[in-house]
Amino acid sequence: MNGVAHQRSVLVAGATGLVGRELLRALLADDSVADVVAVGRRAPAEAHARLHFIHADFPGMPALPHVDECYIALGTTIKVAGSQEAFRAVDFDAVVNVARAAKGAGAKKLGVVSAMGANAKSNVFYSRVKGEMENALEALGFDTLVIARPSMLAGDRAQLGQPVRGGEELALKVTRAVGWLIPRNYRSIDAGSVARALLRAVPASQGKRVMLSGELSKY
Repeated sequence: MNGVAHQRSVLVAGATGLVGRELLRALLADDSVADVVAVGRRAPAEAHARLHFIHADFPGMPALPHVDECYIALGTTIKVAGSQEAFRAVDFDAVVNVARAAKGAGAKKLGVVSAMGANAKSNVFYSRVKGEMENALEALGFDTLVIARPSMLAGDRAQLGQPVRGGEELALKVTRAVGWLIPRNYRSIDAGSVARALLRAVPASQGKRVMLSGELSKY
């Protein structure tokens, strides 16, 4: 990919998930990346000389080595989590704690996977938590904050040992059948596109940038 003139250390949280796995693979294939630090409850399946795993029992965070960039792809559903409180512990507390720890370890750039419709003032609990998470990350003061707001994610969750989400399966089938009738921001999107968009946008952006599915799908 890029040359080795400027090597960087990168943190990935959620590297065993749909988007996180794609982020990890691309970063390990990038010669401009000196080290990848993956934090999470489970170690990634990948083995690589530049990959370092740190166990984190979210929402808590251990001490981190120096990193230049951070990518967070953590998320669950209320159904999987079991309650609104458990959902918030992952999608707000864990995300914000990772970002805060990364900033303390030197990161100036942050990319995060949020969700379509994120809004701190929403009447929908899921969307409100996502919006509150985005606001909390912005308040941390990163030089760069890129927020991906994908619609339904397409990917093989079963292969990753994750519960299959019926809504995502339905959205994918609809998109395949009549995708041309659906506005780009509402079509289901491949997890790889989300990862590639973040990896392009974060190093190149300054300030806050929000990317919806229509833009994410171009990568």
